[in-house]
Order: sequence, then C-alpha cells, then structure tokens
Amino acid sequence: MSRGGARNRSGPQPDPNSERTERRGIKFTELPADGYDGEVPEWPLEPGPTATEQRYWERAWRTPQAWAWAQPSEQWRVPSVARWVRLAVRCDELDAGAAHLAQLHRFADQIGMTPAGLRENGWAIKQDEVGARRAESDRPAEPPQRRMRAVPGGGA
Repeated sequence: MSRGGARNRSGPQPDPNSERTERRGIKFTELPADGYDGEVPEWPLEPGPTATEQRYWERAWRTPQAWAWAQPSEQWRVPSVARWVRLAVRCDELDAGAAHLAQLHRFADQIGMTPAGLRENGWAIKQDEVGARRAESDRPAEPPQRRMRAVPGGGA
C-alpha cells in the first residue's frame, strides 16, 4: 500500500493568480478566450456519432479547451472528449442517475471543462482585457448623482 506523497486532488490546486504558484514556477498554458477555430477532428469512437452527438462534438471543438486538445502532445485526450460528449448526450436525453452524472463530471474535469479541470491540467482561459475595456466604454454614461443639496436658508 502506498503511503504519503502527492496525489491528484490532494491539497489546494495551483491558482494562476497566486503569488505562491508564481514563486513555485508553475506556469499555466493560456487558452484563447474566443475559442478554437481550427478543424474539428473526425469522431474517434465506434459506432459513429448520432446527429445530436455530432452537434455537441462540433460545439465542444469551438471552446477554448479545444485549442489544447488539438495540440500534438494532447491528442490522447480526443477519445475522452468523445466519451464526454456521448455521455453528456445520454445524460441530457435520459433521466440520468447519480452514477452517470458523477462520471460526466469526472470526464469534464479530465478534459478541462470545469474550473477545477482547467487548474488540474495547468490551463487558464486568457482574459480579453481589451474586449472588457471596450465593453465598459460602450456603456452609456450614467448621470452623476447629486451628493450634496443646497441647504434652505443659505446654510451655516
């Protein structure tokens, strides 16, 4: 029986915004916030995908995480993504039980589709700071609120 040592999910996950993570030299791979725009790979499982699975598959390959899955060193994840899609469709179509939902969550973690999964894989979705500032500047300015009012009788 093994003893001690680090295990997956033991202790706090590295945080891309923490000084401790930075001091330890842990670097997160930044994923593009606007998603992956490359080619969607062929469905890797047999039997082939249903129409609903194909729609979910194509949608999954437009997420920021898909950029990471498409990297040559990450190709081993592609069948896991397909299994996640297949299970997600089953869970949506059927009245899924706790075991199926737990497995769906486990696959989502494994392929980085949850916040914990992103951290576990060392990924962070790049913040679109320019877009956020643009959205702020596009909002109409609210009129300033009056903080002080004239005191009747001229004041002190």
